[in-house]
Amino acid sequence: MKNKTHNLKYSQAVKELEEILSGLREQEIDVDDLSAKVKRAMEIINFCKQKISSTEMEIKNIMKMFEKNKED
Repeated sequence: MKNKTHNLKYSQAVKELEEILSGLREQEIDVDDLSAKVKRAMEIINFCKQKISSTEMEIKNIMKMFEKNKED
């Protein structure tokens, strides 16, 4: 299991989260690993939220620059 998310791409994070959720739904995760899997899922969710927020901010900044250049 990966411990870090900083080198993870969004699509990889979503795939890993889907795998964890599938394991939970199918009850394939051993009780001994359950806590670690849930913790990892929360790390991934937080990573995805941050990625979406930063991407949204970047797009807004690009749009502002576009509008500013359009006015000139």
